[in-house]
This record gives sequence, C-alpha cells and structure tokens, in this order.
Amino acid sequence: MILITGGLGFIGSHTARALLDLGEGCVLTRRQTTRVPSFLSDETGERIRIEALDVSDRQAVLDLGRRHTITGIVHLAAAPLDGSPIIGRLRADLGALLNVLEAAREWGVARVSVASTIGVYGGVPIDGPLREDVPLPMDGSSHHIPVIKKSAELIGALASGQEGFDVVALRISATWGPLGRPRSSFFVLPQLVHAAVRGQAPDLTPPSPRGYAEDGADLCYVKDVARAIALLQTAKCPGGGTYNVGAGHATKNREVAAAVKAVVPDAVIDLPAGRDPDGPGDDVVLDITRLRRDTGYEPAYDLERAVTDYVDWLRAGNDR
Repeated sequence: MILITGGLGFIGSHTARALLDLGEGCVLTRRQTTRVPSFLSDETGERIRIEALDVSDRQAVLDLGRRHTITGIVHLAAAPLDGSPIIGRLRADLGALLNVLEAAREWGVARVSVASTIGVYGGVPIDGPLREDVPLPMDGSSHHIPVIKKSAELIGALASGQEGFDVVALRISATWGPLGRPRSSFFVLPQLVHAAVRGQAPDLTPPSPRGYAEDGADLCYVKDVARAIALLQTAKCPGGGTYNVGAGHATKNREVAAAVKAVVPDAVIDLPAGRDPDGPGDDVVLDITRLRRDTGYEPAYDLERAVTDYVDWLRAGNDR
C-alpha cells in the first residue's frame, strides 16, 4: 500500500483516487479532517485505510509500518499555517520529513515522493518555462514555505543518495479544483469560480491578487496534478530527482474569465485591463518535459472542461 501523509487533504485526496485508478491501495493520514470525499468513500475499509496521525510524532509514524504493509510514501502533510513562531514551523515541517524518511528506511520502501512548490523558483530570472535544473536563489529572507521546501529538497536528495530508496521532489504549480480553498492569495481562479456559482461578483480585494486580465500563471487542475503525482510514485524509472508538476503553460486571467462565463453565462466578471503594474511582470511557467518523458503524463483537463467539472462539484452541494 502507498502511504499518503495528508491523505484526506486537497491534493492528497485526489492523489489517493489517482493511485486507486492505477490499482494501488492507500493508507491515508489525517490530522483533523474526518470527512471522506465522496470519490473515496466506496473504497474506505477496502483499498483505503485511514489513520489519525501527527506526522511530527516519530514513533507514531514508525508504528504505521506495524499495522500496514507500506511499499511507498507520498509525503504531502505540512505544519498548520497558524501564528506559530517560525522556528516552531521549521521544526514541525522538517521533523516530519525526517520521520517519513526514517520510516522509509525501516520499512524498505522503494520511493518517497515529497511535495515541493513552484514557489522555490522565486527570484529566478524568467526566460521561458522553468526547468528543474535552473539554479535556485538561496535567499533565506523570502516566505517561509519556499525556504522549507528548498531545505526539504536538499535533505531528500541526500537521503536518496545514501539510504537505498528514491526520493522524488514534486515542484507543484498553482493547483485548483474540488476541495481546494475558495480564495487564494496567489491567483484569482478560485474566487472567480466560487463567485459565479453563488451569483455574485468576485471579491478581488487584498489578500487576493487584483486580477488584471493579462496576468497569468501555470494553473493546473487538481485531478491532473494528482495523476502526475501518482504516475511519478509508481513509475519504473529509478533514481528519484526533481520534477515540475503543472500544466506547462500560462493561463491568463482573461482566459479564466471567458471559461467561467462559458460555463456560467450570467457570471459577473469585470477584470482590469493589462497587467498589474506592481506585479512581477512575467508569468511563471513550469517546463514539464521531464515529467512527460518519464511517465507519459499529459494534462487531461483543458480550462473549460476543468471549470465545468468544478462548477458541477460545487453545484452538487460541496462547499469547496
């Protein structure tokens, strides 16, 4: 079975579904969430086992291997984004990673996939899609999440080279869809979809981006992100390494608005023209050549299909 830490979370739940579709069973950990998404509920107790777990508790992590035969790990759990001092967040996140890596060694797993983020590319000069081998700035004064993720990538690579199992770093792009947050501080798509379903104008006041029409991002539907993670976790290619996980192209806010209006014709969306004068000036796009080459991955959801799927999910009574 594949262990997914944070397995009842946003990306974790969809990754479980993708692994089930590939014939794998899953152990899903949860910290607080108890709700099982409808697309997993029929498998619970059969191919899915759910465990309450604080991933920062070393012994609790190791004990999972006594209850389940775990053959691989997808580590998505993170410390809660509360008001804890930064030292506490670092200890929780990096301690959890070390617990997972120690468990991988003890259980004899073949591969550990660890969530990273497109945010590690912050400060990299943009000249086209960003490849995994571009040098990353090591400026520790940036947001804590990229700092933690860069550190985790280095720790994972060192363990991969010395402990006998592969570690795959997943640099995940802007992800959206069912179970995701209805409001993002980084891109406007969730706000536009949720407002359209509610019959309201979107609230694009801070901390939301202002939604300039020509600003864009590498936006990837969560079901595609999950399938990419599942393919990387189960791929036959050895050696681990770093993989960009995204759409591989920029989607402009005006394209998002058009797709939302195509699905919800009475949606009220009025985006300011041009690009945000205070924004970064360039859209960050991930080069997914390596992901495609090693797994055969291709995004299955174009923008309108993804918006349709998400709107259907929300209209079915799901609040996220």
